[in-house]
Parts: sequence; C-alpha cells; structure tokens
Amino acid sequence: MPTLDSPRAHALFLDERGAATAEYAIATMAAVAFAGLLVMIMRSDEVRGILTDLVRRALTVQ
Repeated sequence: MPTLDSPRAHALFLDERGAATAEYAIATMAAVAFAGLLVMIMRSDEVRGILTDLVRRALTVQ
C-alpha cells in the first residue's frame, strides 16, 4: 500500500473523477425524498378536502 505523502494527498484532493456522478445521485435522492413528502401530504384527509373544495368552487357556475 502506498504511503500518503503530501504530493499524493494533494493529487487525490484535486482528483474530481466521479464527482458529477455523486452529485447526480445526491440530487436524485433529494428529489425522491421531496416527492415522497409531497405524496404523504397529498394523501392527508385535510389536504384532500381543501383540494376537493377548491375544484368544486372552480367548476361551480354562478
């Protein structure tokens, strides 16, 4: 196993291979978590009632 001297540590620190892939993975996980949160909110009875009332008001002819 090679030793971690200053030049090698500097080279490893500057190596960005795989950084974009990791960023995409983190962004995807955050999007999935946000979508899951929205699904939980939309399934609640209170939100469902608010949305149903909103649609009824929008479709009512006065």
